[in-house]
Amino acid sequence: MEKDSNCIRFDWAAKYILRNKADFVILEGFVSAILDEKITIMQLLESESNQKTKDDKYNHVDIKAINSKGDIILIEIQQSTELYFLQRVLFGVAKTITEHIKLGKNYRDVKKVYSINVLYFDFGEGDDYLYHGSNSLIGVNTGDQLKVTADELQGINTVLSEKVFPEYYLLRVEKYDKEEAHSDREEWMCYLKWGYINPKTKAHGLKEAYERLHELKMSPKERKAYEDHLETLMYQDSVLGAARRDGRIEGQKEGRIAGRKEGSKKKALEIARNLKALGLDDEAITEVTGLMQEELL
Repeated sequence: MEKDSNCIRFDWAAKYILRNKADFVILEGFVSAILDEKITIMQLLESESNQKTKDDKYNHVDIKAINSKGDIILIEIQQSTELYFLQRVLFGVAKTITEHIKLGKNYRDVKKVYSINVLYFDFGEGDDYLYHGSNSLIGVNTGDQLKVTADELQGINTVLSEKVFPEYYLLRVEKYDKEEAHSDREEWMCYLKWGYINPKTKAHGLKEAYERLHELKMSPKERKAYEDHLETLMYQDSVLGAARRDGRIEGQKEGRIAGRKEGSKKKALEIARNLKALGLDDEAITEVTGLMQEELL
């Protein structure tokens, strides 16, 4: 059941607002609800993809944070479909790990990474709105989970492999459709999908989010920038939808006939230019349009 929005979208807030220490409580509430454990954020790290101007592309936003245990939390917000999405998620985690261990350091300094991915597009097949996965070492014949030893100051302790390996969370926002929220996690999902926060919420971080991110508290300049952002998202969705439609129509027309008519090629190039302007990578554009990479401008 769709609710009337009363707060700024989370992707906009993450990109431009929730980067001050005073607002960490909002991010802590979100991460705690997803991981189902209390999280304290100590600091944010620089993120290469987090551009700063109003002309930036809005397809992808991310936040990198360190919690009180020294673990790294990577939050990625993806607006539209991307070719090889899972591979990019894996690359992002691997890059994060290598960025935070200096040459010559002991492997014990490798950081645990939590990768939380908020998806605003249809991805995969499944009925749930939240999926979680990690790397576990399971006996092929016995089914038991392998425990390994780790040297610590107090001696040798036994740990599970997921205490070391990354963990992945995929939030399929469009799949969330519960009419009533009965947990902190469901209240956060309601906010992610509809931009709605119950003014009487008791969920960790959401009360602060309601006060900090309420649309009525925006200045005229902030509201104008936010409205431009919403218009960009609508335009992006429209272009992608038209591209998929035109791609299907042209595919049906052409069938297996070799080559393309000049009109079809011109239309495909026009679509490619629009997609490139929205920041999509060449591989995604070639999949939508059917063009070769060398044909892209």
